[in-house]
Amino acid sequence: MTDRMTETAGALLRAHAEDQYASELRALAAADDRPRPPQWKLSPWAVATYLLGGELDDGTVISPKYLGSRRLMEIAVASLATDRALLLLGVPGTAKTWVSEHLAAAISGDSTLVVQGTAGTAEESLRYGWNYARLLAEGPSHDALVPSPVMRAMQHGSVVRLEELTRMPADVQDALISILSEKTLPIPELDDEVQALQGFNVIATANNRDKGVNDLSSALRRRFNTLVLPLPDTLEQEVEIVRTRVAALGRSLELPPEIEALSEIERVVTIFRELRSGTTLNQRTTVKSPSATLSTAEAISVMTNGVALAAHFGDGVIRAQDVAASLTGAVVKDPVQDRIVWQEYLETVVKDRAAWSDLYRACRELG
Repeated sequence: MTDRMTETAGALLRAHAEDQYASELRALAAADDRPRPPQWKLSPWAVATYLLGGELDDGTVISPKYLGSRRLMEIAVASLATDRALLLLGVPGTAKTWVSEHLAAAISGDSTLVVQGTAGTAEESLRYGWNYARLLAEGPSHDALVPSPVMRAMQHGSVVRLEELTRMPADVQDALISILSEKTLPIPELDDEVQALQGFNVIATANNRDKGVNDLSSALRRRFNTLVLPLPDTLEQEVEIVRTRVAALGRSLELPPEIEALSEIERVVTIFRELRSGTTLNQRTTVKSPSATLSTAEAISVMTNGVALAAHFGDGVIRAQDVAASLTGAVVKDPVQDRIVWQEYLETVVKDRAAWSDLYRACRELG
């Protein structure tokens, strides 16, 4: 049924990492002769190579999935090779989810064991639930039990991902403590338990910049190795991240490959970095920062929308008017305070840059 539904619907909008990069994972597995932890599909060296990119002895090129510090990724992989869970911490847009997905794909060959944290996430999402029709008809039984992704990962010795952990209510978060400490999930209704197989581990992501987050208790924090993912260090690095992701998204959306947007990417990234830091790149002008995070992910969204506009309503060349609307929307989240910040930035910075006159006019025309 699933295959027929997929065939009818057409190509997937976004394939799982283990499917999208299956050829790279196969090539790494074939070339990988280093020791592998129990249940791991690749050695820690091969997992790091998959994340950071490189070239194998047979000439196979492994594309980089993370552009940043190699040491950070080595620490993340080494943590997961122990029995300690990994917490990826950082502001929105620092590739926490992207890294967690690719880590799970490379280690377990399956990135789909995931719990998405929200304010409504229930404890059953971390433990188990019940098929209530069978529960009423038969009473508590293993057949009536519905395992959570965490339970399935424990049963198979796989990596499970917990996205936006701090969005979950505190009492739900605490359900993880016994799982991470004892590697056991009790099922008192059946007088039974699930013990984790070797290879089981947890990758959680969290940020503390959003409103409504629930801080982790000290007891839970102690059970994670915490790794802070920073924003890109340099303008060039952030431009390359945006360029790479926009190109990949463009291919998945079947947008024309000949679109060249490097100059516009540089302008958008420059604006985001200046507004984030509160000063221009040359340190000569102080600017106000808006309430929005203005992450790399936001820059990718702005440019992807610009590519779509240029492809479908233009001549394929991205111009200032193609990015102006999305750029304004990314900056102005608060219609009062952020609008003042954005207008001041346009008048004191953008207007004075002769090469940016087209962008200034396009943004002013939007009001």
